[in-house]
Amino acid sequence: MTHVVTESCIRCKYTDCVDVCPVDCFIEGPNFLAIDPDACIDCAVCVPECPVNAIYAEEDLPVEQLHMIALNAELYRLPGWKSITMRKAALPDAEDWKERTGKLSELQR
Repeated sequence: MTHVVTESCIRCKYTDCVDVCPVDCFIEGPNFLAIDPDACIDCAVCVPECPVNAIYAEEDLPVEQLHMIALNAELYRLPGWKSITMRKAALPDAEDWKERTGKLSELQR
C-alpha cells in the first residue's frame, strides 16, 4: 500500500508534507503534488502535515477519491513532473482554493 494525494491539493500545492518525507517520494507539477507509489514506504508522517487534508493511505481513501490512485501513478511518469524535497511557498491563491471541492478539472499536467 501507499499514500495518495487527493484533489484537495489541486491549486493549493502546500508543501509541508515534503519536508517530513523520509524517502523523498513527492513529485511536483504546476499546481499539484503527487506521490511516487513505488517510493512511498507508507510511514504516514506526511498525513498530519497537510493543511488541506489531501493525503490518505490508499486503503482509507474516500470512495469519491479512488480515481486518484491511478492519477498519482500516472503523473509520476510525466515528463516535467520532478521530485520535490524541500518546502516551498504555496501557490499565490491557495487560500482561495483550499476549501473547494471537485477541483480535478483544474489540474494542470
